[in-house]
Amino acid sequence: MNGRLRTLAATALVGASLTLGGTSGLAAEVTLKLGHLANEENIWHKASLKFAEEVAALTNGRVEVKVFPNETLGKEIDLINGMQLGTVDMTITGESLQNWAPMAALLAIPYGYTSLDHMDSVASGDIGKQIEQQIIERAQIRPLAYFARGPRNLTSSRPIESPDELNGLKLRVPNVPLFVKVWDGLGAQPTPMAFSEVFTSLQNGTIDAQENPLALIKSASFFEVQKHVNLTEHVRSWIYLTIGEQSFAKLTPEDQEAVQEAANRTQAYERELFLADEEKLADDLTASGMTFVEVDQAAFAAKAKEAVLAGVSEDIRPVVEKLFAAQ
Repeated sequence: MNGRLRTLAATALVGASLTLGGTSGLAAEVTLKLGHLANEENIWHKASLKFAEEVAALTNGRVEVKVFPNETLGKEIDLINGMQLGTVDMTITGESLQNWAPMAALLAIPYGYTSLDHMDSVASGDIGKQIEQQIIERAQIRPLAYFARGPRNLTSSRPIESPDELNGLKLRVPNVPLFVKVWDGLGAQPTPMAFSEVFTSLQNGTIDAQENPLALIKSASFFEVQKHVNLTEHVRSWIYLTIGEQSFAKLTPEDQEAVQEAANRTQAYERELFLADEEKLADDLTASGMTFVEVDQAAFAAKAKEAVLAGVSEDIRPVVEKLFAAQ
């Protein structure tokens, strides 16, 4: 009797396994690991999950994308190095690629792009294609899609409407030489500092101001130590969803096309999230007590351009000159 029960139990388990197998489909032939620095609430993470869904659907499950947020696979530069070695498959990255491909610096040129539409026309046009090709050739990393980033704005304890009001302002900037030169040229006192130190430095008066997109202003709770968001919009930029060339080469031509199509769909999906998120962020920061200040962007841009041209490398200066001339 016990033997018969064991036989029935084993048969039931096999049946259950077959039922589950029929539901979930065959095991993936290729697994791609996508690591990024954002948290689970960030739209980059939501877009990454959308990409994974689209890849699975378009390849009938042959290709699986596993998403790792919060730098759990490593920091951005580590992931880039891993993709070049073939030990990491995918990440979301942007101007950091200029360490290999100088044209990637064009992703974040101060006052290079006058609007989101203007940035889109560059990112999706001839210049964007040249940037992507150089990244593929020199970094061995393939951009699949690009995501818009919220423009960087200046926060401060007092309203600032023109560059003349920057004189002597102690301003935290990331350790990006071009950003330092531009703010110096605008009349501020730029101070490179790790992002993790900014809140305390604002709180104790070591610095007077900082600049970041709205998403970071909110997530870092800068509204607790700053009262004004001055709409300088001094840097508009984009960032790429990328795959290592070694990982891409392992896919069949059919699956390469599917992965690219999934990325195209993800780009459109992320843009919808981005636009809704920017509007909500402004509402949330206003509700948290911050005041949005309209500034003389033309005056900021005009004063910044000389410093921008002096600060960019010779490789991209002609392109930046063209961008400025077309405005």
